[in-house]
Amino acid sequence: MAEKKEFIVKGMTCASCVSAVEKAALKVEGVKNPVVSLATERLVFEVETPIDESELVERIKKAGYEIEKSKKLRKISLEIEGMTCASCVSAVEKAVNKLDGINSVSVNLITEKAAIEYDPSLVRIADIKKAVEKNGYKAKSVTTKTYDRDSERREAVTRSYRRKFLFSSIFALPLLLVAMAHMFGIPLPSIISLEQNPLNFALVQLFLTIPIVIAGKDFYLKGIPNLFKGHPNMDTLVGLGTGAAVGYGLFATVQIALGNTSYAMDLYFETAGVIIALISLGKYFENFSKGRTSEALKKLMNLSPKTAFLKRGGEIVEIPVEEVEVGDTLLVKVGSAFPVDGVVVKGNSSVDQSMLTGESIPVNIQEGSEVVGGTVNLSGTVEIKATKVGSDTALAQIVKLVEDAQASKAPIAKLADIISGYFVPVVLGIAAVTFLSWFLLGYGFLFAFSMMISVLVIACPCALGLATPTAIMVGTGRGAEMGILFKSGEALEITHKTKAVIFDKTGTITEGKPVLTDIIPLIGFDKNKALKYAASVGALSSHPLDKAIVQAYDGDLFEVNDFKVIPGQGIFAQIDGVEISLGNTHMLKDSDTARKNSIELSKNGKTPVLMKYNGEPVCLFGIADVVKPSSKKAIEELKKMGIKTFMVTGDSVETARAIAKEVGIDEVMAEVMPQDKSKKVKELKEMGYTVTMVGDGINDSPALAEAHVGIAIGSGTDVALESAGVVLMKSDLRDVVNAIRLSKVTIRNVKQNLFWAFFYNVIGIPIAAGIFYIAFGLKLSPMIAGAAMAFSSVTVVTNALRLKRASL
Repeated sequence: MAEKKEFIVKGMTCASCVSAVEKAALKVEGVKNPVVSLATERLVFEVETPIDESELVERIKKAGYEIEKSKKLRKISLEIEGMTCASCVSAVEKAVNKLDGINSVSVNLITEKAAIEYDPSLVRIADIKKAVEKNGYKAKSVTTKTYDRDSERREAVTRSYRRKFLFSSIFALPLLLVAMAHMFGIPLPSIISLEQNPLNFALVQLFLTIPIVIAGKDFYLKGIPNLFKGHPNMDTLVGLGTGAAVGYGLFATVQIALGNTSYAMDLYFETAGVIIALISLGKYFENFSKGRTSEALKKLMNLSPKTAFLKRGGEIVEIPVEEVEVGDTLLVKVGSAFPVDGVVVKGNSSVDQSMLTGESIPVNIQEGSEVVGGTVNLSGTVEIKATKVGSDTALAQIVKLVEDAQASKAPIAKLADIISGYFVPVVLGIAAVTFLSWFLLGYGFLFAFSMMISVLVIACPCALGLATPTAIMVGTGRGAEMGILFKSGEALEITHKTKAVIFDKTGTITEGKPVLTDIIPLIGFDKNKALKYAASVGALSSHPLDKAIVQAYDGDLFEVNDFKVIPGQGIFAQIDGVEISLGNTHMLKDSDTARKNSIELSKNGKTPVLMKYNGEPVCLFGIADVVKPSSKKAIEELKKMGIKTFMVTGDSVETARAIAKEVGIDEVMAEVMPQDKSKKVKELKEMGYTVTMVGDGINDSPALAEAHVGIAIGSGTDVALESAGVVLMKSDLRDVVNAIRLSKVTIRNVKQNLFWAFFYNVIGIPIAAGIFYIAFGLKLSPMIAGAAMAFSSVTVVTNALRLKRASL
């Protein structure tokens, strides 16, 4: 049986890094199917026998990256009673540190609190409390906080790039002003004027460039070494391009100092400064998007209550949910969420399972019924026996599914990154051949060096680096104006490939709340009178079906007496001495007419509710989750685009088929639980489809993460919004169509940009190398090469801006 191993890999920047890490992992004996996710910075692979982890670490480090074992830690704060001095603090810290799984402990004598960071798979809070109490102190109330070390690390990286951008911009802006002033006729002080003090002109630019180069040192310390390890990336291109510009600038500055003032026209310090500032900005946005993925997991884990009421002997004790053990009897009050998975041992109630199934209609429970942690107890106090706790609960399993889906996603290969693996060595080769050729032909070192620098400057990756992010930024901005939020360039890049769309039903295709659709009077009972009776009794109920009836009635209500709820049956009350009851299909046994109508309603995807008047069935109400007006039109548009449509729901087959028929869905998957939703996505992926999942509930989060593209509608839960790569601010499914169309035009624009970026290189590099010099005397100076490079960047940005006016 294969076991999955997971590691964190730091320092990756693009698709070539992913490839390098996977290749390094494959060299370790026993490692199978390594998959690296650039978004989550995780390496996941399978092993059937133990592997040498030290060898894995060594190989990954040798490839130029840092690696560490993935480990989820949790933080708690314990109140400690009985401490009087510093030795007490030391005693508590030592007692806790002796336990396995403790990462850190810090005790504050003033606040009398212990901040503890630990691995919940190795030690429990109860063990920590016992260790404290054994040493003569008392550990009281506990506050827990889920702690994801990876998330904090990503946030630190994001802040780092933000600081680098701000720092480099402070120097890049005046650098650009000084360097370009003479081209636009802007006068500079005479002390740094190009004409009057060319050396000062050069030195000012050099001094402004040095801090920027220091801020972007990783491009040189990591990017350039990657070239020699055989897997150059975008950092390598930035390092080489800016390094060449700085190198030539230094050379020119030396020449100016020696009296060759003509070199003042050949300074390209601003090229290096501006590129580093822009790339730092891009990396900030990239890491910011990555960091958002962990928010979904935090929200999922926070759904479970923090405490539970434990029945111990004859008393009820409130304890942290982490201390609940399998077999414990727990009391769950009305309006509270179930703390863990369990079985009802006493009481009756109804449960809101929408966080799990996505369905808004509550489920009745009684003794023997299974309940799931995180679902909400609506109408009666019950006692449950815990059957699954901690990482075994259904909610924890959903969290794990989201984690696995995110980690197993194949990284989207950026075309620029792939080409850069070939482009950089080729440019280096051309530059080296250029230098050697002119030097051996007798043109001298300076001439040969100048020609080589021209090749490197014109091949500067500025346009190549801007090609994708500018189009992505404009595309995402256009989407935001339309209410379509692409949370990453990856999501925008892959959406256009969609071949199959899976829709959740409740809240996605439908409105997500019950609405009264049918009133069927029986035995000639007046329809309006029946609605008034039902609304009067239903107004005292919190059940969504009763609320739907109340919302459908507009008028005065009867005075109601003796209202009562019988879980599993319905609601009962007295109105002017008459007993009025509203209930489910359990009340249909003595009415053939009502039963037949009920079956017909169910076939049409509606929930039947029966009203009795003094025990006599007099009216049947049909309640349904109605289809959104935009759903049918959206699905028609998708079919015109050749995209196959599916609907997945936890609802019954009859209801699902009725909705699917109404809107024109191709295929239906009904009575599906959350874990199976992600399996359905996997099945379609294995069939070769590029799958987009559209949903709005917590129950959709594993499938949203598993799909190539997850699209969440804005009316959905926070978890669904965080798990998805695309968020629709309006609950209009036609925006799914618009998202796909916007992706298509944006990616077409990216490819155009890449074409122009390389077109200048294909034309410019041979000229810069001097291919026409001997025959025609045509020589491309580094200044002209830099201008050509800058023009290619302007072309790329201008082309990207056309997306603002693109028709969808």
